[in-house]
Amino acid sequence: MLTKRIIPCLDCDLQVPEGRVVKGVEFKQIRYAGNPVELATRYYEDGADEIVILDITASHERRGTMKEVIERLTENVFIPICVGGGIRKVEDYVNMLKAGADKCSTNTAAIHNPNLLTEAAEVVGSQAVVIGIDAKRRYIDDETQALDKNVIETDKGLCWFDCSIYGGREFTGIDAISWAQTCQKKGAGEILLTSMDGDGTKDGYDLDLTKAINDSVDIPVIASGGVGTPEHIKEAFTIANASAALAASIFHFNEYPVPVVKKYLKEHGVNVRM
Repeated sequence: MLTKRIIPCLDCDLQVPEGRVVKGVEFKQIRYAGNPVELATRYYEDGADEIVILDITASHERRGTMKEVIERLTENVFIPICVGGGIRKVEDYVNMLKAGADKCSTNTAAIHNPNLLTEAAEVVGSQAVVIGIDAKRRYIDDETQALDKNVIETDKGLCWFDCSIYGGREFTGIDAISWAQTCQKKGAGEILLTSMDGDGTKDGYDLDLTKAINDSVDIPVIASGGVGTPEHIKEAFTIANASAALAASIFHFNEYPVPVVKKYLKEHGVNVRM
């Protein structure tokens, strides 16, 4: 049986030369969480399975800085690193992998040009092509209001899931479930799925969203957005059957360190690497 992966996420603001890790709530209310190299080293030593680093500023003039952060970070961190934010062309994938990353995640650029996934997969391999999906619930009264969407019945009512771009600042009207299937066909090897409703709330993952996406594709799905306790991570695995669980706040602020989470999961029958 495959082990489930625990993945700390570093939202990296590059407005200072060395970078700084920040954390928000529903993509807003940002607060400082630490230095990216120091945090990544700590998580590696704690037994994290992978690390995701998202450049949330992602402005063109700071792309070189992100490359330098990855180069410094991977000097002492020897687990897979996924980099996201500002990945717009195949050259960006190549540059990040040369800097030491193992995978790249893209969202906005793929929405604008889905063939980017195919082109990147042909050059770096689908295992290095991660599609980021940031989705928000759109509630409806009945299915006739969303005939072209995948409507899910939840305990809060009927809804479909709307894909956002530009770090959650713009919505596309694209159905997240259909988009996930398209991305798999285009060559993505993994999905980084974030619930915008859950992000930073500590109320738990959106299990309806995670399960719906996971059931619709054959590639691994990383659950993201809303972790507050180890139990939430267990639910992502046991209810939504995610391949990996991503978290930020509980790790950054030492509420539940990686070893504590893994011990809890092991005790509750979840297969994790200790």
